[in-house]
Amino acid sequence: MYRRSLTAALALGSVLVLAACTSSAQIESDQRAAAASSSGTTAVVIDTSPGQSHRVHTDQDEKAGALVPADVAADGTLTVGVVGTGEPPLGFLADDNSTVVGSEVDIASLVAESLGLRLDVRNISWEQWPLSLQSGDIEAVFSNVGVNADRLKLFDFATYRQGIMAFTAVPDSTLKIKGPEDITGLTIAVGSGTNQERILLDWNKQIQAKGLKPATLEYYQNASDALLALQAGRIDTFLGPNPNAVYDESLGKIDIVGTVNAGWPNTTYVAATVLKGTGLIDAVEAGLQHAFDDGSYAKTLARWGLSDEAVDKPVVNPPVGS
Repeated sequence: MYRRSLTAALALGSVLVLAACTSSAQIESDQRAAAASSSGTTAVVIDTSPGQSHRVHTDQDEKAGALVPADVAADGTLTVGVVGTGEPPLGFLADDNSTVVGSEVDIASLVAESLGLRLDVRNISWEQWPLSLQSGDIEAVFSNVGVNADRLKLFDFATYRQGIMAFTAVPDSTLKIKGPEDITGLTIAVGSGTNQERILLDWNKQIQAKGLKPATLEYYQNASDALLALQAGRIDTFLGPNPNAVYDESLGKIDIVGTVNAGWPNTTYVAATVLKGTGLIDAVEAGLQHAFDDGSYAKTLARWGLSDEAVDKPVVNPPVGS
């Protein structure tokens, strides 16, 4: 069973580390562990084998299970879509290069266990998830999906993390991004159809209204390609999920040069996502609440270094802009 060291990564100075099982990587891992120890962070070991022996578990909640719609309960399985082409901590491939693991899978696992269902994880692309839900290929999505007004028209949500996005740049960059005018004239990598794209388009409108040059948006399907473009100097910055950015910064690949809530100018959250009107969201909320109550939710976030993005309780379809 292959293992990699993962140091809990928090936005306020925590460090997240993933090292392959090679001698050079072990040296690097030891150095990072020593640095983490000196800074007061807590190192944890994460199993990246398909079996996920270190995954946090919960027990079945009969009241939550009773809320599962009959068509979902019929086969005893919760079929979940997760984008598995990324890097830790959200969704990535295990050592077999096919099994999707990560924090999003672990949260989905807690929900399935709470509901007394078997978890069936499907590796999907980001662009696939809305159609996959509408076609019935999957029953829920756990993949860093943020709640917004357009999505609320078609889908139901149950929140489980704060939605924070990070601007990243090459190490030692002098770039600082706090608001719209700071992206003037920059070339920015972003994912298509994301909240990040919506934010940047809104910011471009604001700066153009002031007679300033808008940012040029370059579209990438995954963070790895955007990172390569950043290192090659083809882009100035990449706007993506904060958890991935904290991980890459801990490896010395990038610097975080700014953050923004995914719901800018309001506040939004990351949520489990199901097709609207199916009734499944009530069961998902109850399953999440059970995991919140027994501590398995907090342990899972800590496992992946995401404790700073925790919420107090799951909320169904939170008001946009709350």
